[in-house]
Amino acid sequence: MTTTPEKIIYTAVATTVGGRRGGHARTSDGLLEVDLNAPKELGGPGTGTNPEQLFAAGYSACFNSALVAVAKQAGIKADDAHVTAKVGFGPAGQGYALTVDLEVSLAGFELAQVQDLADKAHQVCPYSNAVRGNVPTTVTAVAA
Repeated sequence: MTTTPEKIIYTAVATTVGGRRGGHARTSDGLLEVDLNAPKELGGPGTGTNPEQLFAAGYSACFNSALVAVAKQAGIKADDAHVTAKVGFGPAGQGYALTVDLEVSLAGFELAQVQDLADKAHQVCPYSNAVRGNVPTTVTAVAA
């Protein structure tokens, strides 16, 4: 199922030159500017960031916001929730593919309650909606 916004209210713009092997990425507002390099596991020097790290940071931030929103609807304050995104990268057929494991923790709550909030956040998070059906993704509550 494809989810399309009813209206675009913000567009992020980033430009990359050189890709993951010695490249450079910069957002149009200049607030994010990073050198790119492949990690050592992929034969690179591991001295810059890589697309998978950027995706993990973006996904964890977006998912955290979705979690806070669904928790608020349930009358729960979840501002101190932690979301860790682990993005796996590897060969798949003629190309490459990703996996995502999201770990969610929220101090002071039972794991079952955190899992319920995380499952609800997974249904509304734009990143989750974007990768659903394309990228194997797990969402797991973990101890805070």
